[in-house]
Amino acid sequence: MIALEVVEQIGLETIRSTLKKRAQAVAENDVVSSSARGCAVAAMEDVLEVYERPYDEQRPVVCLDEAAKQILGEARAGVPMQSGQEERFDNEYERRGICALFMLFEPLASWREVQVKARRTAVDYAHVVRSLCDEKYPHVEKIVLVQDNLNTHGVWSLYQAFEPYEAQRLAQRIEWHYTPKHGSWLNMAEIELSVLARQCLQERMESQQNVEQQVLSWHKRRNAQQVKVEWRFGVQNARCKLKRLYPKYPVRSF
Repeated sequence: MIALEVVEQIGLETIRSTLKKRAQAVAENDVVSSSARGCAVAAMEDVLEVYERPYDEQRPVVCLDEAAKQILGEARAGVPMQSGQEERFDNEYERRGICALFMLFEPLASWREVQVKARRTAVDYAHVVRSLCDEKYPHVEKIVLVQDNLNTHGVWSLYQAFEPYEAQRLAQRIEWHYTPKHGSWLNMAEIELSVLARQCLQERMESQQNVEQQVLSWHKRRNAQQVKVEWRFGVQNARCKLKRLYPKYPVRSF
């Protein structure tokens, strides 16, 4: 500080107390970081353990994720195809809102379904969960549900949409599992949404009904083909390849 001409002189006590405060701040940051890493790897291993379970028709593993599709209309009518000339469209378009896509995917059964909603609120999420429980799996013991940490994804949304007895009934039918924060890649429904975006959603769609028709055709065809996701990343892989994410635990001598 003297060499930089910030101060003319500085005492040893000031240096000592400053370094002490700095060391304490670093130690506190390490504790918080270690705690956050512990939460992240715990959630990661929990989801990976679910994926390693053998298929059980009474306890199906279902992944849920959300995406959005912008509804775009043509600002001007296109020019129809003519002899020697392809059909042409104007680059300009009209924004007509956004619709929500709820992806439900059971990897071991090669089944997926996309529900299209006008919004992606807690109430919309709750109705998706109820359709999963009462329409797709009405007779199973438990639905093992894997999803991310979106603020609408949880039991609380059921209580916003339904009477308490109905919300409790649905909540008790589900075994809840969450991917870690910033770890949505662990949700296999995200893989299906990526495929859906590439294969089905790249063109302009003028209405929510048009989106519904397109995604219905897509997931029916994909289910008929029994398309699977080959998930090969397990707990042991994570402990080896993602070792840097694990907190450093203290070594104790006995």
